[in-house]
Amino acid sequence: MYAEERQQAMAQLISRRGRLSVVQLAGEFEVTTETVRRDLSTLDRMGVVRRVHGGAVPAGSLTVIESGIVERDQSNTQAKEAIANAAVALLPPPDSVVVIDAGSTTARFAAALPRDHRLTVITHAVPVATRLAGLPQIQLYLLPGRVRPATHAAVGAETVAALAELRADVAFVATNGLTVGHGLTTPDSDEAASKRSIIACARKTVVLADSTKLGVETAVRFATLDSIDVLVTDSGIDPKDRRALEQAGIEVVIA
Repeated sequence: MYAEERQQAMAQLISRRGRLSVVQLAGEFEVTTETVRRDLSTLDRMGVVRRVHGGAVPAGSLTVIESGIVERDQSNTQAKEAIANAAVALLPPPDSVVVIDAGSTTARFAAALPRDHRLTVITHAVPVATRLAGLPQIQLYLLPGRVRPATHAAVGAETVAALAELRADVAFVATNGLTVGHGLTTPDSDEAASKRSIIACARKTVVLADSTKLGVETAVRFATLDSIDVLVTDSGIDPKDRRALEQAGIEVVIA
């Protein structure tokens, strides 16, 4: 089957079923997941489908469905581990202040923090706090707010107000989607407000996102590209996306 024929069949299948994952499409068409991602990127640019985290939906139905924390934690685990470890090299000097956002990759990053590097860590994420609580080299601050079941992260007016009073050296941020044209997005408006505030309180922002998040847009934008200093991702990034991000002034680190 030629690429054009496969892409047409893919678009028709997504239109019928409403949402399909990259893995499902790879099995359906007996191709690699990398081929599926390239096909979905092509179809997305054509306006035929809309890429979302882990797959695609019909173009007319921008997803507001948010994966649960367990589902996210079990996807792309090798890439997330590599990204987390690579991000450790971007830590500020000892005795600095960092903010760690909620997310499956940022939680891995928290677990990878070196035991000989003293830091003050601020987070609104219960999984991050759980990994860091009691470590002698970490002075930990857990932000107030309502904890969302989907992300186990504190959100709401209390969270945003607390972040407005803080100043951090570096923020390590997660995202559900990242595109060159629209920036960084997440499905939930309260989550977006927390992420926006995290970025605003930091002198430098590092985004941790595996390559499946690139080319994806979800419902609420929380940052434009000019808010971001560094993206840590994996080798699955499309070379065109990498060039565009670097042209936008973002340092791209491949884990």
